[in-house]
Amino acid sequence: MKFYISFLALLFTAGTALSQSASTNENASSKLWYQQAFNKKKNFSIKLDKAYKLVENLNPTEIVVAVIDGGTDPHHPDLQANMWHNRKEIPFNNLDDDNNGYTDDTVGWNFIGGKDGQMVGCDNLEIVRLVRDQAREFEGFKAEDNPDKRMVARYENYLKMKQDVEENREKFTKQLERVKPFLDTIQGIVNKIGTDNPTEAQVNAYEPKTFMESLIFGLMKQNGMTFNDLIKGLKEQIKQVEVRANCQYNIDYDPRSIVGDNYSNANERFYGNNNVAGPDAFHGTHVAGIIAAVRGNGIGVEGVASKARIMVVRVVPDGDERDKDVANGIRYAVDNGAKIINMSFGKGYSYNKQVVNEAVEYAVGKGVLLVHAAGNSNNDNDAIANYPNDSLGAGRFAATWIEVGASQQNSKELPTDFSNYGKNNVDLFAPGYEIYSTTPNNGYENANGTSMASPVVAGVAALVWSCYPNLTAVQVKDVLMKSVTKHNGKVILPGTKSDKVKFSELSISGGVVAYLFF
Repeated sequence: MKFYISFLALLFTAGTALSQSASTNENASSKLWYQQAFNKKKNFSIKLDKAYKLVENLNPTEIVVAVIDGGTDPHHPDLQANMWHNRKEIPFNNLDDDNNGYTDDTVGWNFIGGKDGQMVGCDNLEIVRLVRDQAREFEGFKAEDNPDKRMVARYENYLKMKQDVEENREKFTKQLERVKPFLDTIQGIVNKIGTDNPTEAQVNAYEPKTFMESLIFGLMKQNGMTFNDLIKGLKEQIKQVEVRANCQYNIDYDPRSIVGDNYSNANERFYGNNNVAGPDAFHGTHVAGIIAAVRGNGIGVEGVASKARIMVVRVVPDGDERDKDVANGIRYAVDNGAKIINMSFGKGYSYNKQVVNEAVEYAVGKGVLLVHAAGNSNNDNDAIANYPNDSLGAGRFAATWIEVGASQQNSKELPTDFSNYGKNNVDLFAPGYEIYSTTPNNGYENANGTSMASPVVAGVAALVWSCYPNLTAVQVKDVLMKSVTKHNGKVILPGTKSDKVKFSELSISGGVVAYLFF
């Protein structure tokens, strides 16, 4: 069992209370609860069990779904048979056989890698990149000497962003400093026991000798954890803080030179490499499995769409994706035959929304369905923008874009507490809590997020479209919007403990995705 323990909360607050973010759903009856029999009170699923009974006499066709993400393991045994393959490309001959501009793109492409095989792992948040760029623009700027009110407003916004970046960098740097004694204590216990991987018996036999050692053993007992669980969880959390302090909020860190492109040229398309897994393929592999893990093979999990074939496009680092890469990822997917594009990523700022808009319009014009995660900040997307989105400017919107919020099993708390929502800017909800799927190195784990809800929708869309291939992307979206399972009752508003709203007010459709549309 994987524990998600907020160890750092203990170190940075008074007292010894330890907060825990649940990783198990007490109401979950199955690892694939969201695919099984629907029950309004106990299992608000997508009714997939009935869907496959409805289509058993049909002859579904293969459909390509692009997973634009942070990297996907194409060799996972539960994904391998359902990977898209570029049949025009001869594998590993170091030639661009199909002349599409991408050498050896056999299962997809990595837009955040270099020709020498290096890859971007961590990158800044977009706000940091904006501050870095605008620092040059506003060097020596004096608001009192400038009559241009719009320029002064931009300068004031720059100062706010700069303060935000500096405060967060300082916060996470201090957290790293505070956690060092905790780490040193754990390492001291390991050294005294005499092995880097102590057994439960060895740990139980150890007598704590200091206050910090007693505190650590108290934490284990309080949370029913093993010593190795504690070490693993702490290292995971520390890694996250290190990434935030040293990379995401570090204005002096810029890994773009690894890619080797001309970053100022937003229209440049042919860069990157063919390593689609990247340095951390957890997220993309999990997303891909939700859509297209092989059904009926007797192992692991079953994807939503039996005929979906996964094309991998890597554009998301451990940080905010760059608009240029997102635009190129969309264009690559469209040009190489994807009918559905899943985008389980997002950010609060956009550097060059226009280049993304142009790629989205290109996809819409080619009849491609774009499915996007609404975000995990329990924000109202009608009030706070989440990028990318379907707004194309001048009151125009992408007709084949679906924005997805995350739901869970219990109808009384149907939207997850983290999910973004929006009566005008979120189309529908889909299961995004305790979703069990594939992970790298032949693994399987649960994960939470609108990142998991989006591929559920992409999978349902792929199932519909594979069974009814003559539909257009607009019609597939229309089917999904009209076939949602409605919930007319009140639910807890995401981000609050008790505020109640009608679930129908949280999205355009007012429901949770389902296949039953007959």
